[in-house]
Amino acid sequence: MAAQFILQRIRLILARSKEYPDGSFRYGYEIIAPLDHDGYLDAEAWKQRRADCTVRHFADGRDDEFGMLVHKAGGKDHARWVVDYDTKALDDDEAGFMFDSHRFVKGEYVSVRGSDGKTLTFAVSAVEPLVLA
Repeated sequence: MAAQFILQRIRLILARSKEYPDGSFRYGYEIIAPLDHDGYLDAEAWKQRRADCTVRHFADGRDDEFGMLVHKAGGKDHARWVVDYDTKALDDDEAGFMFDSHRFVKGEYVSVRGSDGKTLTFAVSAVEPLVLA
């Protein structure tokens, strides 16, 4: 029997900001990714199951976008996590701001720089285990 590998389904919703005073549960991301025991993205585990590490970006009134969560190597100070919606294009579509140092635990906040260059803050609204064979 193949070994089980636990990934997490992470749901991010738009946090309150000057532009969005109430935030929005209708704008965000659903990310499938490995987390360590403290809630940080696990780059070593990602290498083992990178094909399973997906992202769904949802926004009210728009079609969902689907992509891959990609870890770009670069050492301690330059590694980064990005969302790649088009694997044939050389540029990254969206980038997580300091995803290596932020915990993905319900109630925490993370930021994403969109393809338009704007950075928005999101609240982690749920983290659930997802068991894959």
